[in-house]
Amino acid sequence: VQLQASGGGLVQPGGSLRVSCTHSGRVSSFARMGWFRQAPGNQRELVATITPGDGTNYADSVKGRFTITTDNAKNTVYLQMNSLKPEDTAVYYCNLTQWGRTYWGQGTQVTVSS
Repeated sequence: VQLQASGGGLVQPGGSLRVSCTHSGRVSSFARMGWFRQAPGNQRELVATITPGDGTNYADSVKGRFTITTDNAKNTVYLQMNSLKPEDTAVYYCNLTQWGRTYWGQGTQVTVSS
């Protein structure tokens, strides 16, 4: 399984950005997909996850601002980020968990700054 993240960039506070992650390889229809982020000097933290049949889960810090969705036809998971804040600045990583294993993408930088 391989994951390829894209869509990061520089955005002003209050702006929006969508990051994408496309997976390839043998992926179960029950796989859980998620987004994590890591800011300099901080540990990697959960942002959001989506599990078929079990819904979505969000970190308290992004609830109401971020939305995770999937497009199965495109093998892609999206993270729509609205009302961005400087503290959202981080490298965003997608991951996929299935059959007891977790796979990570390479990360995409999101910078929120004026």
